[in-house]
Amino acid sequence: MSKNILIVDDSPSIRQMVEMTLKTAGYNVTTAQDGQDALDCCKGRSFDFVLTDQNMPRMDGITLIRSLRSLGAYRTIPIVMLTTESSDAMKAQGRAAGATGWMVKPFDPPKLLDVISKVLR
Repeated sequence: MSKNILIVDDSPSIRQMVEMTLKTAGYNVTTAQDGQDALDCCKGRSFDFVLTDQNMPRMDGITLIRSLRSLGAYRTIPIVMLTTESSDAMKAQGRAAGATGWMVKPFDPPKLLDVISKVLR
């Protein structure tokens, strides 16, 4: 059975590139344009993995992670940040919120697929 992945990013081009990479690898992909859109999606269905940006309108990635971790179904689901933010302080905030991992944009498709396959085991 193919895994269901949610991509959250306010950049249409990033969403499209990540979606194409993951669909080509056989994943079922849903996209959301910001944290609030993603949270609404997650309340109606379940995902095996969430990939989120940090800087977005309406709700940022760290707030989204905290919100998802408060939902029973998302306490242990892997959530990885894919963002331009690379400071140690921001990464620490992400870990404290419950992020499983952190990747810096621009992303390398093979590396992204490798990270996803490792956390979905």
